[in-house]
Amino acid sequence: MMCKGKDHPLPGALHVKKIRIGHLSTFYHTAILLMAQGNADARLGAAIEWKLMGTGPAIMKAFQQNELDLAYVGLPPAIIGMSKGINVVCVAGGHMEGTVLAGGSQVAGFPEISDLGVILRQFQGLAIGVPGTGSIHDVILRDCLEQQGLHKQIKVLNYPWADQVTEAMVRHDVAAAVGTPALAVAINRFAGGRILYPPSQLWPNNPSYGIVADRGFLSKEREIVERFLVLHEEATAFIRQEPRQAARLIADFVSVVDEQFVLDTLAVSPKYCAGLTHDYIASAMKFVPVLRKLGYIQQDIGEDRVFSRELINRVHPGNDHYNDGIAGP
Repeated sequence: MMCKGKDHPLPGALHVKKIRIGHLSTFYHTAILLMAQGNADARLGAAIEWKLMGTGPAIMKAFQQNELDLAYVGLPPAIIGMSKGINVVCVAGGHMEGTVLAGGSQVAGFPEISDLGVILRQFQGLAIGVPGTGSIHDVILRDCLEQQGLHKQIKVLNYPWADQVTEAMVRHDVAAAVGTPALAVAINRFAGGRILYPPSQLWPNNPSYGIVADRGFLSKEREIVERFLVLHEEATAFIRQEPRQAARLIADFVSVVDEQFVLDTLAVSPKYCAGLTHDYIASAMKFVPVLRKLGYIQQDIGEDRVFSRELINRVHPGNDHYNDGIAGP
């Protein structure tokens, strides 16, 4: 399916009047595209109350306080929340491999150096900036430092908003940054930096975000969740198949980046799909022992607690599209 700004509503009537959806400022999440197109409410048949949050952990806190029905969030903060009793479940994917290591242009990186440990050792005695504690980017960075034996030699500075990490790079408060592809592009454009280690190498197939639902809402309102997943799947297809048009819509809507910035971001990690694939789920579950080792969770958590595939399998049967990439010019 494609999402070219269709105006026709999805079939069937709903009794639900409003759905509260948490999202991040990450503009390649379909939330921004759906807002930019301006017809999601009419097609869904219910008002969407979009709620902007700074990080995944903030989204989980909002779920805990009964402020959200659905949200766009990385899987590690979702798993941390589930382990604390927050009653949510991941019902769809969205993007894979959304964590990148970026730094100054004078710093050696991939592909001239393929060993991540060698790249990271350049920052001994310095700090690396990353979004909030417990975010997917924070967990991946801390795990990499632990594996390389550098967790005591390199300081990790967490920031409540991803934009603040770019600002920290510009001010030279940090020597490198770990975050989204958009962060890497911003560091290249505004801080003269570069990608030091690509997302496909840092943690292969990592579930950079998925759609998470409150289990109580899901139980009572399965139809509206499924209808929203139809819009979400169409939007992921639109990003893959019409990236320039999608970039134009996104850039016009957010008003702080241009079309080329969005296209550059999409190209850094072009793995877009709504499916919950074996690779997506397996990569997500690899975070569980890492989260325990880092002290973010105290007990194991099973796949059935984290994922519910029933609705997305109905919305998106057949093969996934994560490895299709995005269309050329």
